Amino acid sequence: MTKNDPRVLRAWCFYDWANSVHALVITTTIFPLYFTATARNPQGGIRIDFLGWQVDNSVLFSYAVSVSFLIIALTSPLFSAIADYSGRKKLFMKLFCYLGATACGFLYFFTKETYTAAVFCFVASMVGWCGSIVFYNSFLPEIATEDRFDALSARGFSMGYLGSVLLMLFNLSMVLRPQWYGGISQAMASRLSFLTVGLWWAGFAQYPFAYLPNAARSRSSQPSWIFNGFRVLAKVFAQLRRLPLLRGFLLAYFCYNMGVQTVMYLATLFGDEVLHLPTDSLIVVLLIIQLVAIAGAWGFSRLSARAGNLRALLVAVCIWIGICCGAYLVENGTQFYGLAVVVGLVMGGIQALSRSTYAKLLPADTPDTASFFSFYDLTDKVSTVLGTLSFGLVRQFTGDMRNSVLVLAGLFVAGGWLLWRLQATQRRISL
Repeated sequence: MTKNDPRVLRAWCFYDWANSVHALVITTTIFPLYFTATARNPQGGIRIDFLGWQVDNSVLFSYAVSVSFLIIALTSPLFSAIADYSGRKKLFMKLFCYLGATACGFLYFFTKETYTAAVFCFVASMVGWCGSIVFYNSFLPEIATEDRFDALSARGFSMGYLGSVLLMLFNLSMVLRPQWYGGISQAMASRLSFLTVGLWWAGFAQYPFAYLPNAARSRSSQPSWIFNGFRVLAKVFAQLRRLPLLRGFLLAYFCYNMGVQTVMYLATLFGDEVLHLPTDSLIVVLLIIQLVAIAGAWGFSRLSARAGNLRALLVAVCIWIGICCGAYLVENGTQFYGLAVVVGLVMGGIQALSRSTYAKLLPADTPDTASFFSFYDLTDKVSTVLGTLSFGLVRQFTGDMRNSVLVLAGLFVAGGWLLWRLQATQRRISL
């Protein structure tokens, strides 16, 4: 197919617009706050029973995120390889999209009596969201030339942040101004927000589904999709062993991404549990993060054009280290809000640059981009599992989330050191 088709590029970016509402409403703001307020024991305490296991509700949320990403880590490489072999990459993207959107719709029924079922619906929504992104990311090197990767990746994230903010403002109006909607309760407003995420996601996804190309079927003499999937994964792994720059980047990404994803998914719980900030204040500050992240994504795209991808990523990781140190010392809402603005500046930048850097490092003649991107997403998911799991374990055994933040700081230090080594030895001018 012809690369850099404006219609296809717009459609690809538009999927960020469609799916990013899940990241903001379900994983970051309204759902985690509603979950910790609703999933309570009969006495109103935070220690609840989940399938016979006594656990704090915030710890259970952290573990649910970990389980979601573990499921994707175990299944997405296989699905990606099958998609490449069968030429049905877009079909798999659709299936995961509809799974996640439907699960969001079922969260409408989340009440105090149904929190156990809600955990499973939340996990299903996360699996659908993460699974669809595996295939979404893999389209990047197929639809654009390398010189457009950074700007296109930043454009996608920016559209995602903007779209999620627009829906979030509507949901926030239901939560904070229920009289505008017939005097509904805050609980009903939250549950309606979950339903709107599913409708927004599945509805706006129709545009990219209409214009993204159908992948070519990989040539193979093997009739079995399943066994061929494992063969392709073994082939990609063997290629990674012969691509030291790509392998080194994945190792660095694994380390710093543990910290990035954990902060993104659990920052709301930190503000709620440690600083006892009111719900409306937390939601507003997270909206500000999304808006600032738009500027951050474009800013780091410009920085990478001047200094190179690896140097720009190293700058972002150093800022993240400072964020973790600041989070450990923060004492009040004003300090937390200031820290949140800095998070927004680097959150979009490090995500967009990581995706485009990996795309640049792929072998130019590879036809199986979905399988290569499954390794990227496998790295993303496993690092998220370990990051959120370690955060939850430290919180569970020490009783203080601040100690968990120190663990995250160490992960950023390790990732920054690996990036510095990679940047010092690489020879590709474009990076």
